[in-house]
Amino acid sequence: MPRAVRVRFRRKYVSRSPITPAAPAAPPNRSPAPGAATRATWGSRLGFVLAAAGSAVGLGAVWKFPYVVGEHGGGAFLTVYLGCVLTLGVALLLAEMTIGRLTGQSITTAMRTLGGRAWAWVGRIATFNAFAILSFYVVVGGWTVAYLLRAITGSVLASDTTRLVGEFSAFTANPVASLASMGAFLGLTALIVAAGVQKGIERAGKWLMPALFFLMLLVIARALTLPGAMAGVAWFLTPDFSVITGDTLLEALGLAFFSLSLGAGMIVVYGSYLPKDARLAGSAVWVATLATLACFLAGLMILPAVFAFGVAPNAGPGLTFITMPAIFAQMPFGHAIAVAFFLLLLFAALTSAVSLFEPVTAFLIDEYGWRRGPAVVAVLVATFLFGAPAALSFGIWSDVRLFDRTIFDLMDYVTVNLLMPAGGLCVALFVGGRIWPTARTVLEGSRAQWFVPLWRVLLLVLTPIAIFGVWYQSL
Repeated sequence: MPRAVRVRFRRKYVSRSPITPAAPAAPPNRSPAPGAATRATWGSRLGFVLAAAGSAVGLGAVWKFPYVVGEHGGGAFLTVYLGCVLTLGVALLLAEMTIGRLTGQSITTAMRTLGGRAWAWVGRIATFNAFAILSFYVVVGGWTVAYLLRAITGSVLASDTTRLVGEFSAFTANPVASLASMGAFLGLTALIVAAGVQKGIERAGKWLMPALFFLMLLVIARALTLPGAMAGVAWFLTPDFSVITGDTLLEALGLAFFSLSLGAGMIVVYGSYLPKDARLAGSAVWVATLATLACFLAGLMILPAVFAFGVAPNAGPGLTFITMPAIFAQMPFGHAIAVAFFLLLLFAALTSAVSLFEPVTAFLIDEYGWRRGPAVVAVLVATFLFGAPAALSFGIWSDVRLFDRTIFDLMDYVTVNLLMPAGGLCVALFVGGRIWPTARTVLEGSRAQWFVPLWRVLLLVLTPIAIFGVWYQSL
């Protein structure tokens, strides 16, 4: 073929082929990350799905979901939450997986590779958000460590909820106990992350998530037989839309982002460990389904018991640690089941904490060429120092308030209700607009091809409307 003909051929046909992102390169003036050419991958698609779902199935479901539902109207809140998950949630899960799969990088490096330096700032903010969430999340993780020890000794079992409320308040107000338990939980999280993707993160998710689901079903079976439990079920499943306010919508949207680990770079990092032939659409649906199922089961596990024992459903962050011991105290083999429950709750909490710890670690590896070991140690120390004020806000610093919120509540509100939706909005605009010709290719040839136009509408239309609308309503 003559040279002139070859040139015309390339211009006409080759240039129209789908855009392929450039191979990941080290940031300017920085050394490439050690081992960057041989980035770790998940051992199986199931391992990825369970690990990603584990980031929500832990404290996002069992701890946070029941008490937020209790504070915001029961069934009405559940309905709004499900609407957020099944629309924006699935679309943004797929978007974050796509960014990670296309580049094989953490969110800051990936945004720079695909979109340029300006977009890298979105990744930096998302990474900081993951770090900030981790810093107050490990406080609650520390509670699971302490309550596991109490379950082993049997001191946690009591049917007197007034006593349980007092014991929980006394424990969280004790600065030494609170900081020590937080440090123990943070250390366990660091050990898993230091072990790597397959040997640490994936292995934990594969074994612990099925066990937690089984135990949740066992506890639900007992909770539903308690006198007065059906009133809790009715309150949880029957929507009263008159109670919905702007704050309710904001909390539902924030919880959807929190329970699916969106807007903080977690799913981008997990997606970066996916092999190139992984089916993203199916994985996104499975992660959303498991996360939603876990939240629903947690509601059935805790809220009926709340009504049975006369505890206020808006009792706040300590709700799980108050109602569950009361249930176990009235169950056959309650001591053994309490130990198993808090052990598995600890493991589930660890999978969630790992999903927050890993993006910050991957940021140091991808952006600054750190090795995994030193990066893990640096994140561990920084998280403990940043999280200590949140732990102390239940005791000696309980009077320190900003915008009428304790330090813990303020960190929770800003990160989950403001920064996570903002991060999700940026990801939606980035995938649906900036890199759409590239992003849509991840679904080519799959059975989910029909979803492509709807996916873009969800990203560019529904996501901005929902997020800005909810922010406006909450002001």
